[in-house]
Amino acid sequence: MLVAVLLGALFPAAPAVAEERGRTYEGTIDGADYLVKVPKRWNGTLVLYSHGLYVDPWVPKQIMLSTRPETEAWLLDQGYALAASNYKGTFGHAIEEALTDQIALLDWFEANVGEPRRTITSGMSMGAVISLKLAENNPGRFDGVLAQCGEYDAHGTWNSALDMLFALKTLLAPDADIDLVRPRDPQAAQAALEAVVAEAQKTDAGRARIALAGALGTVPGWALAHEPEPTASADRLAQQAMWVTGAYLYGYGPGARPEIERRAGGNPSSNVGIDYRRQLARSTGLDLVRQAYRTGGVELEADLDRLAAAPRISADPKAEAYMRHYTVARGTTPSPVLTTHTTGDGGAVAGQARWYGDQVRRNGDPALLRQTYVNRGGHCSFNAAEEIVLLRTLLSRVDTGRWPSTEPHRLTAAANALGDGYRLVPELFDPDGKEKPMPPSFTRFAPAPHPRPSR
Repeated sequence: MLVAVLLGALFPAAPAVAEERGRTYEGTIDGADYLVKVPKRWNGTLVLYSHGLYVDPWVPKQIMLSTRPETEAWLLDQGYALAASNYKGTFGHAIEEALTDQIALLDWFEANVGEPRRTITSGMSMGAVISLKLAENNPGRFDGVLAQCGEYDAHGTWNSALDMLFALKTLLAPDADIDLVRPRDPQAAQAALEAVVAEAQKTDAGRARIALAGALGTVPGWALAHEPEPTASADRLAQQAMWVTGAYLYGYGPGARPEIERRAGGNPSSNVGIDYRRQLARSTGLDLVRQAYRTGGVELEADLDRLAAAPRISADPKAEAYMRHYTVARGTTPSPVLTTHTTGDGGAVAGQARWYGDQVRRNGDPALLRQTYVNRGGHCSFNAAEEIVLLRTLLSRVDTGRWPSTEPHRLTAAANALGDGYRLVPELFDPDGKEKPMPPSFTRFAPAPHPRPSR
């Protein structure tokens, strides 16, 4: 295509590094670093990978080409070319940049390496909605999408996070001067809220209120990928609190607000008109909250009354419009889509997958969608065997026009057949990033509804 030829001239290919297994290209397009690997016997398929959120200063040593490094090696061995941009700026919620930078890299690949016979887009977490929107915004350029552990309605996640933090502040520190949005002093507000929550975790009453906040976001009581789902209430409360603090207090609290508000042009989150009593009644965490309140000796109805009476927070319309445009999938399915989610994901709750399925039924073709689940705690805590089998499933649909079986027992059997070298699973909550072999574990699962959908 003409655009690809022009980009090839504007951004000449970095010298390809010859390797025994193929060639590696590294360079920068309009400020975005990229990495491309092409095996010696390229089979004509390109997998364009979109990474998730990076928080400054953390960034992987190599630009990610797949969710698991073992998957990258397997794909190259099987003849697949791999490409990924690190997006301009690298850090933060760079979805707007990614949607431009990934297409620029695809144009570069076509001009400098060759026109793929088929192009798959894959991504994890924030990268999952990027992958979906790449396909939705560029019909005809992608033959399939693998969306892993995705926040398909990232705007909704920011609203859900506001619900949780609003509940924590209202119930634990109602008189504290803590800005949840538009923070005047982000670090001071963050430190104050963290201190309040840390103190609350020392008492049964405080833990009950943290559980209520988590339940408003349908946050599960399972966080640890290397452990089975807890059954004891105390263990479920502890693991739910890990999500509330580790994902939402740190990832969406006052300290994180300036970055998203700068991108969106204001505060994109609102809880105007939200009935928290009704929201709790619909939550899968209701029973856990009731147990926690009985243990803590506090009145749930009184706390719900306090939430109902608390002044609400309004969004800036311009910022809301930005988030709806860039961070919410439409579900138009111009090409086949395969999603996967762990059942114990509290970072991007599994209700996101249910919500996306609803959008496809409204705006796309349900026959082009298949959704799968892995019975495991953690966010994006897949092993390579699971990722590889899902890629093979999607590619089979692309090649034949028909979905192979996505029954959990068949996917698990296929993943097991890959052997022990593809079973390492990361532990998100281990400070040393510990990994452990875990057997493939596809399962049937019906997620709770997304608590705060954008539409």
